[in-house]
Amino acid sequence: MEFPGIDQDRLHTARDRVTQSLLEQFDRAAGHWFGRLSSSALSTATAVVALQTVLSKSSEQPPTESYDEQRLRDLIEGGLAYLEAEQNVDGGWGDTDKSLSNISTTMLCHAAFYATKQTDRFSECVCAAKTYIDKAGGIPALLKRYGKDKTFSIPILTHCALSGQVEWSEVSSLPFELACLPANFYKTVKLPVVSYALPALIAIGQVKHHQEPTWFLPWRWVRNLARKPSLRVLERIQPESGGFLEATPLTSFVSMSLAGMGLLDHPVLRRGIQFLVDSVRDDGSWPIDTNLATWVTTLSTNALGDSLPEGRAEPIADWLLNQQYQEVHPYTNADPGGWAWTDLSGGVPDADDTPGAILALAELRDRCPEETQSRIDAAMTNGVKWLLDLQNRDGGWPTFCKGWGTLPFDRSSNDITAHALRAIVLWRGSQTDSPLSARAAAAVERGFRYLKFSHRVDGSWLPLWFGNQRAPDDENPTYGTSKVLTAYRDCGRLEEPEVRRGLDWLEANQNADGSWGGGSDTPGSVEESALALETLLSCGRRGSHLELGVNWLISAVESGAVENPQPIGFYFAKLWYYEDLYPLIFTVSALHSASRSDYNKSASTSGPELASSSEGAR
Repeated sequence: MEFPGIDQDRLHTARDRVTQSLLEQFDRAAGHWFGRLSSSALSTATAVVALQTVLSKSSEQPPTESYDEQRLRDLIEGGLAYLEAEQNVDGGWGDTDKSLSNISTTMLCHAAFYATKQTDRFSECVCAAKTYIDKAGGIPALLKRYGKDKTFSIPILTHCALSGQVEWSEVSSLPFELACLPANFYKTVKLPVVSYALPALIAIGQVKHHQEPTWFLPWRWVRNLARKPSLRVLERIQPESGGFLEATPLTSFVSMSLAGMGLLDHPVLRRGIQFLVDSVRDDGSWPIDTNLATWVTTLSTNALGDSLPEGRAEPIADWLLNQQYQEVHPYTNADPGGWAWTDLSGGVPDADDTPGAILALAELRDRCPEETQSRIDAAMTNGVKWLLDLQNRDGGWPTFCKGWGTLPFDRSSNDITAHALRAIVLWRGSQTDSPLSARAAAAVERGFRYLKFSHRVDGSWLPLWFGNQRAPDDENPTYGTSKVLTAYRDCGRLEEPEVRRGLDWLEANQNADGSWGGGSDTPGSVEESALALETLLSCGRRGSHLELGVNWLISAVESGAVENPQPIGFYFAKLWYYEDLYPLIFTVSALHSASRSDYNKSASTSGPELASSSEGAR
């Protein structure tokens, strides 16, 4: 079959159109992009139960200062209405309005109707949910979904226990007393939850102990003594906004646990409830997180490259420079030098946003005044040092904390390692005289050894922060392979044998219509298609199959499908989300790559000059 060529006028028109769409999302007053995260049935259910637990306990033992009970009732009412409207036809709920039903979210939503004593009013909804839960396998299915990682299964069961739907004996104990130890000991004691879940460890561990104390008296006494000190730790690490990680579920789990113990006057609970009140949306829902402002700003900046209008480089650079952490972070004890995904107080520096910021600042540097350039140079160096200090023994990079444990969101990952390598190599290209240069070179070699070791037999790599709900095990090798190959590209390693196998895998898993999904036989999405296409083109692949891919993406722009984001992002352990800006950002990068004047030439081994290509996303 003869595939059509690329109509250059259509290509340039589509490129300009999607570029303009992305630029229109820029907030001139703030000086950056905000983006918009999907609303979440999971977040909404947890917020409803947290608010209801406060109301229920307030009627039993009124707090010193009363809550705005009518406001909380209104929010609960809106949340339940949203949940009813978003229930899938199979009786379950997915994490977003575009997600397949899953046991976790369905159990949380089902319990919310019981917590609020609204089962009669929503009887049809509740019965359908119960049927789905029974068919899916109930608690055993929930535990199987998360395996050894207790970070999410125990909070879900706690939510259900507080709602009267699960016996407290089903909820595993969490060692909240360990929070009293110095933070440096956490990775040594191998906590059953990941590093970012310390607030849940404390609050949920305490409510379980409150409801069902440890039977061994000496240990019960120890745990009783640890209650106040660990609550002081919780208070110390709560951000100014009240939202732990700016995340509705985590904040809700902490709030419902404290309320469940009757600690209605505790400042952590009051700030947590205020965060929930402040972050509700007009339709009665809550998003998974407040925003990814820093993340989508770095992504947009890198995707636009030279298409960023004159006059915006310096304000964006100045804003990004102000987001770099200058002190030890109270939550994870991270050293200064990193960036978080948001500019809000609940953010935590991590090894994905930090390289994203470094690459964006490098993109902006030459368009800024000399004074700003000097600040950028210093910030990039500090950021690279932060990354070097975070590298694990296996050569890869974790998300938040070095050497914490083996749970998925703490151990090294391919997408984050690739992102860190790109930033380090770009920085090192202009800083050969830096004392860090030799250390950076060694870190890069170790990083690529990690990527080579984690390369799968079929030629692909798996990511940590992305998935595909229609792929086996919710994996997304299209995303992971694309992001790893961009590291090989930008670091001048396209001749490595694993690169050819990775590129071959991407080509072999293109759909017949020219799109890409999460892997073999999965429906195509704009996000995955744009990522795969940009990677193949920028790594020198050519052919009619790629022309078909370009035409598919052009059609997505023309039809408006590019403004229809898909839930391929993971917000921690199998918690799906989508972000409105992702398809725009990735398409801008892909179509700019396709329309470059050297499109019909073989791409040479590329160096740091290609850093304007689209970055990764969570």
